[in-house]
Amino acid sequence: MTGMFAISKAGHDKGQMYVIIREEGDFVYLADGRSRTTDSPKRKKKKHLQLVKTDLDEDLMEKIRNQSIIYNEEIKYAIKVRMKKGCQK
Repeated sequence: MTGMFAISKAGHDKGQMYVIIREEGDFVYLADGRSRTTDSPKRKKKKHLQLVKTDLDEDLMEKIRNQSIIYNEEIKYAIKVRMKKGCQK
């Protein structure tokens, strides 16, 4: 799941798109690069997420696998590109 896009199905952030940056048991840690940065990711249960399986951001997945620094601007850009693709379909 790490590196995938996900949309919140429940809570005050319902409908918000995030990138999964870490997994721990039944929980994942999400970042959107704006309100939820890589320094303070949102902790959310997996059952409250809708995974977007059509697109993965390969650059982000590679950085996560290598435990490299991920910048918030990279996450914002990846989400922006994904949202643009969703609007064109």
